[in-house]
Amino acid sequence: MTSTTTEIEVDGVHTVVAPRAGTDRVSAGLFFRVGRADETLATAGITHMVEHLALHDHGVGDLHYNGATHDAYTHFHVEGTAAHVVEYLNGVCAALRDLPVHRLETEKEILRTEAAGRGNGPAPQSPMYRYGAEGYGLATFFELGLPRLDADAVREWAAAHFTRENAVLWIAGNEVPDGLDLTLPSGLRNPQPTVTSALPSTPAWYGAPGDAVYVSGVVDRTCAAMLYARVLAKALFQDLRQKGGLSYQATANYTPRDRDHAMIELFADCLPEKRDAVIGGVIDTLARLRVGTITEAELESARASALHQFDVPDWEAHALPGYAINILIGKENITREQAEAEFLATTAEDIQAVAREFHDTALAQVPSLGLDWAGFVQAPEQSEVRLAGKEFASRNKDDSLVVVGPEGLSMVAPGSLATVRYADVVAMQTYPDGARTLFGRDGFRIHLEPTIYPVDAASLKAIDAAVPAQVVVALPARAADDIPKPTPRSAVKSPSSSPRPSTGSVIVWWCLAILFLLAGVSSTSDYLKNDPEMDLPNLVGSWSIGVGIAVYATYRHLRYRGRL
Repeated sequence: MTSTTTEIEVDGVHTVVAPRAGTDRVSAGLFFRVGRADETLATAGITHMVEHLALHDHGVGDLHYNGATHDAYTHFHVEGTAAHVVEYLNGVCAALRDLPVHRLETEKEILRTEAAGRGNGPAPQSPMYRYGAEGYGLATFFELGLPRLDADAVREWAAAHFTRENAVLWIAGNEVPDGLDLTLPSGLRNPQPTVTSALPSTPAWYGAPGDAVYVSGVVDRTCAAMLYARVLAKALFQDLRQKGGLSYQATANYTPRDRDHAMIELFADCLPEKRDAVIGGVIDTLARLRVGTITEAELESARASALHQFDVPDWEAHALPGYAINILIGKENITREQAEAEFLATTAEDIQAVAREFHDTALAQVPSLGLDWAGFVQAPEQSEVRLAGKEFASRNKDDSLVVVGPEGLSMVAPGSLATVRYADVVAMQTYPDGARTLFGRDGFRIHLEPTIYPVDAASLKAIDAAVPAQVVVALPARAADDIPKPTPRSAVKSPSSSPRPSTGSVIVWWCLAILFLLAGVSSTSDYLKNDPEMDLPNLVGSWSIGVGIAVYATYRHLRYRGRL
C-alpha cells in the first residue's frame, strides 16, 4: 500500500483509511474474523444469525448497506454520506452489544428461506469431499444448527467473536467520520480456521450429475499463482470454446482461502453428448501447462491483465477490503510497487511450478468417464469398515440393513456401505417419532427411520446415550404423511404378485401336458419302426410342446400350493 493509506484505532478497533477523490460519499466496512468454518455442523448458522440480528433495525433510505457471512469472516458494508455511515456502523455495534433476540424465531425462518433460494455454485459437494463435515467443509451443508439456537447461545457467540480485538474497520473516504461509536466487548483475535482433509490422496475425482467439469486445487498465495489462474482461464477458453467448440463457459479464478493459501477453481460446461470430450480437453489443457510449454505471449497477456487492476481510480481505496482482511488474518500487506515488481519478475517456470502444485492438490467433479485414466484416484464414496453389532433388516425387502453396535452405526446395502462412529459424530438430528440422522466427521451420514428399520427401543436408547448432547439437534414433530412407510411386498412386481391359480386351471394344464407327452411317446415308437410318414421334425415338435406344457403346469401347481 502507498503512503495514502493510514492505520489508526477507533474505539480500540484497528482501522485503515484511504482517500477517495471527487466525491463526498464514503464507503466503509467492518470485518470480524469469524465465519462458517469456525462453527461445527451442530451449530452451523449461528454466525449468520448474529449478522441478521445485527442488521434488523437498519433501513435508511439513501443508504446502500449489506452484511455477509463467509467461510472465515463476517463483513458489514455500507456506502453513503458520512452521516449515513456513522448511523449504520454505530447501529451495527449497538446491536452486537445487545442483540434483538426477540427476533430469533422469525430470523430462523428467514434464514431457511434464504438458504432454499441460494445457489451453491457449480460444485456444492466439493467442500465436503475435500474437508469433510467440519471447517471449510461446512459450506456444503445447510445451516443445520438453526433449530437448536436459543437466545443465550447467540449472545454468547456474539460476545466471544464480535469483539474489538477480532475486528478491522476500513474507510474509503477523506477522513474518519465524526461521531463513530464502535464500542464492542473485549476479546481475542481468532486464529485461522483449522484446515481438515477427507481425501486419502490427491489428485482425486468424484462423479456428479450435470453437464459441467469443475476442478479445484490449493496453492500458495503468490503473484505467480494469480498469473497461473489467468493463464489457465485463457487457455481453457481457447482450447474448449474457440478451437474445440465444446464449451460455452470455460474459465478459472483465484480466491484467497486463508493467510497462506488460495483456491484456484476451473469450470467448463458442456452438452450431454460432449461430456467425455470436455473432460479430455480439460485434462489436456492442465497437462500442457504443467509439463508442456507456456508461451511468452501467454505470460505477457496474463501479466498485462494483472497489472491493469492497478489502473483504476483511487486504487488504494478500492483495495482497502483486501488490505483489511489481510490484517485480520495476519497476512503481511505489500505495496502496489512491490506487487507490480513481483508480477514483472514472474517467469514461465514459476507459473509451471504453480501448475504442478495445483495438479497435486486437485479435486475434480466430472459428470461421466471418471479420471482414473488421468492418474486421479476416486474420492471415497463409501466407508471402508463395517461395524459389528445388532442388525435390523429393511422392511422394504431391498437387502439393506442397519447395524447398531457399541462403536457406532453402519448402513449396509448392495454395493454401498456407510459407517459413522459415535466418536466422530459432528451432528445428530432427532425427531420425536424416533428417526435419527447421524453425520460423521468424514462427511458420511446415516439416516435411521424406525418405520423402515425396526430398531428396538433399547438400541435407540443406546444411540442417544453414546452421542454427546452438544451435537444433538432436536427437530419438531413431522406430519404423518412425511414419515416414510415401508413399500408393501404386494407393490413389488414379481411372479409371486400375480393371482393364485385355481384348482381347475392346474388340472387343465396337466391334462394338456400328459396328452402331448403321450403324443411324443407314440411319435417316437413310429419313428423307430421306420414309419415313412413320421420324420424327425415332427418327433422333436411333439416332445418340445409336451415338455414345455409340463414345465408350465408344474409352475402353476407350485403357485397353487403357495411355494412360489
